Amino acid sequence: MAAGHGSKPGEMSTITKFVACAAVSMLWCVASRAGAPQPFSEDLTLDWGGFRTALRDKGFDFHIGYISETATNVRGGDKELWRYADQWTFATTLDLQTLIGLKHAQFQITITDRNGRNLNNDAKLGSLEEVQEIYGRGQTWHWTEFWYDQQYLNGMLDWKVGRFSEGNDFAAFSCDFMNLTFCGAAPGNIAISYWYNWPIGPWGTRLKATLAHFGYVQLGAFEINPNYLLTRNGLNLGDPAGGTGVVAPVEVGWLPRFFAALDGSYKFGAWYNSSRAPDAVSNTMGQALALAGGQPLMHNGEYGAYINFLQRLTVPPMAGSKKGLSAFLNATFVDRRTATIDNQIATGIFYTGPIPSRPADNIGFAVGRTHVNSRVAAMEALNIAASPDSPGVQHSEYVGEIFYCIHTADWLELRPNVQYIHEPGGIAQQKDDVIAGLKLAINF
Repeated sequence: MAAGHGSKPGEMSTITKFVACAAVSMLWCVASRAGAPQPFSEDLTLDWGGFRTALRDKGFDFHIGYISETATNVRGGDKELWRYADQWTFATTLDLQTLIGLKHAQFQITITDRNGRNLNNDAKLGSLEEVQEIYGRGQTWHWTEFWYDQQYLNGMLDWKVGRFSEGNDFAAFSCDFMNLTFCGAAPGNIAISYWYNWPIGPWGTRLKATLAHFGYVQLGAFEINPNYLLTRNGLNLGDPAGGTGVVAPVEVGWLPRFFAALDGSYKFGAWYNSSRAPDAVSNTMGQALALAGGQPLMHNGEYGAYINFLQRLTVPPMAGSKKGLSAFLNATFVDRRTATIDNQIATGIFYTGPIPSRPADNIGFAVGRTHVNSRVAAMEALNIAASPDSPGVQHSEYVGEIFYCIHTADWLELRPNVQYIHEPGGIAQQKDDVIAGLKLAINF
């Protein structure tokens, strides 16, 4: 029955069907603990003996998954520890065209649950970025996604509205690595006070226009509300009080294909945050806040920009094959007036199918730099002159990571990895960290 038409006696109306479908999905979510955000391919899943396929054919697509990250500091920190963190996620996608006849529309519900402890804090590693990216934003349950998506003009225009993170659609990047420097949308790694990555899902909207033979242009608007981060609001589907403004990102994506087989993705983005924000260093008199005290100088709005490049470098041996070499480059720059960390650059490679007998395995290697605002460093240098016991002046933290992904089954992946962190916290006097870890992913 087409959306908007009246129902005949004995038939469910379109609205009734939609409410019933949403209610069933929400009850399923509440009854289940689940996992795995976007990092892992949809190929990594169990079919439940054909049950999931049958549900998908009827318009219900369920994903249950689990990710854990175990890490130990082989070197660095104040004591050697093992720490474990995990995430369960349950996601339901409703194909509204199949369910209620609403063409080119879908509805998404995702609930996540994070648990465990953090090696950074417990071993006092002092690094700027987490060595277990799955940790953070509250070890609790979250309404992560609750959105409606509608396509128009044969897919040329796509509108999405509801609860979802900026990083789902803007500066989106995989979480194959375990160090946060190389995981997810990079703006959320350094503009943490207002750019919310997974699992936080603020209210927002995104409009995307596909451009033939080029790529796309998209823009969005997302509420900034620090109360989303409170544990008591983790499962609050409403809008808690305390909103401070809106972050409005825009992204242009060029999607070329070279030599008929080498796919590329080149994203150029920028954003504006309408909230008022304190200066990173100065008080209202223009003096160093940490030394002179007083009230921080306030600024109207913040801004930033990023690039996100991913390019396949080798031609696959056969059509549809994932085997081969790819490279990426992420660079993010934020407002130096207000940011403690003002830029981050990361680059690396992926190689799928390194062993002929294991075509689904892959290797990843990346290096990155996270830079502390030079204005903050100058203030810290003054602070050291006044207080010699200060920990040191922060400049840049350098990180390298290598992993090998063992694709043991269609539903299970193991990723042993090693991280090397030079000058943790950006402080030259800090002893380098060496982290050994294991990332495990299961999609049920």
